[in-house]
Amino acid sequence: MQIYNTLTRRKEPFTPIEPGKVRMYVCGMTVYDYCHLGHARVMVAFDVVTRYLRWRDFDVTYVRNITDIDDKILKRADENGETIASLTERMIAAMHEDEARLGVLRPDREPRATGHVSEIIAMVETLIDKGYAYPAGNGDVYYRVRKFEGYGKLNNRNLDEMRAGARVDVDEHKEDPLDFVLWKAAKPGEASWPSPWGEGRPGWHIECSAMSTCCLGDTFDIHGGGPDLTFPHHENEIAQSEAATGKPYVNTWMHAGAVRVNQEKMSKSLGNFFTIREVLEVHDPEVVRYLLVASHYRSPINYAPESLGEARKSLERFYTALEGMEALGGADASGVSDGRFAERFTAAMDDDFNTPEALSVLFELVRELNRAKKESPGEAPALAAELRRLGGVLGLFEQSPQAFLKGNQAALPLTEAEIEARIAQRAAAKQARDFAAADAIRDELATLGIVLKDSREGTSWVFERPDE
Repeated sequence: MQIYNTLTRRKEPFTPIEPGKVRMYVCGMTVYDYCHLGHARVMVAFDVVTRYLRWRDFDVTYVRNITDIDDKILKRADENGETIASLTERMIAAMHEDEARLGVLRPDREPRATGHVSEIIAMVETLIDKGYAYPAGNGDVYYRVRKFEGYGKLNNRNLDEMRAGARVDVDEHKEDPLDFVLWKAAKPGEASWPSPWGEGRPGWHIECSAMSTCCLGDTFDIHGGGPDLTFPHHENEIAQSEAATGKPYVNTWMHAGAVRVNQEKMSKSLGNFFTIREVLEVHDPEVVRYLLVASHYRSPINYAPESLGEARKSLERFYTALEGMEALGGADASGVSDGRFAERFTAAMDDDFNTPEALSVLFELVRELNRAKKESPGEAPALAAELRRLGGVLGLFEQSPQAFLKGNQAALPLTEAEIEARIAQRAAAKQARDFAAADAIRDELATLGIVLKDSREGTSWVFERPDE
């Protein structure tokens, strides 16, 4: 298995620290608002990584943190006139709802920053004792960036370049403009904790250093996150953690690609910022998940109506092939004896979790399943089960074909009984050789998004919402 390591900027053979076990930490959400599509990308990307590693028989400990104390949280709670606990609990519950709808499995551990303040204080004290940090006159504690020899190695930058191009706030309390805060003195009325430096709260970067090492040890296998976290967040995590422990922090760094909307950067200022729940009000969650899985996790992804339409059509091909297989005993995959599809699927995923190539293998499996349904019906159930099994590694094909192909029943413009009545009327018109009337019924249903599909077994239908 090879994984692209952001730290070395190349693919490397993956060898866990402890044979057979993988310890992975992914930076989670700052819970002041609903999760957006960029969060969905990270959620789904590392859900696939976790599913695949477990499928390959690794014992995975997956940790994804929650930042539940932060400037944005304080500001939003104040704007809403609610307590910090009320805001964060509400947003955490919403996050769990969103990820469940996207088929994202919960991490093994989900530490919260507020639950690790004592460990954060202890790490800051260690950094001060070792000369890597200093208390300032304003009650803050800062990290001495120039003291850490390897600073910039994750992003391949040197300190002088960073200093020249940095957008650094002028702060008379810092020894160097590049230094960053580890502990923030509390302002009057702010949430705070007692510390050796007075009442305050953790800086953002130190939270992840403390939570990850508390949960996974001083050195662990994989650290992941979004594309915007490499600098300064992950760079600062390395500096803090390695200075505090004297050991390498992480062996493999992984970063998911950005989400763009109609080829533009997603941002609130451009008016193209979508929360997960806004998107799922309109689109089937599996369609959104497929769109995210169909691109390599490191690649930028474009979110647009046409790309969602293509994702739905791809899923329809899979579910149409699976239709009717349950009744034929499709849960038994014993007939697939040569493992040719699983072998190629595994080879694709072993190559830095290459989901586009893995999906191409599944499309070949669909073609083989469709051939078998016509020419060798006895082989079809095992092929269908293999498709379900391999798709499940990507978190796909977990609905019944009927449920997916008929779409969101709540959004249907007609009841199922009304649709079936129209289909019966069309069949009667065709029997009477009134083909104009039959075509009129088909066209009427098509304008409502209800597409009829004729076969030797009869007429079935799927619901394709116009916006997909």
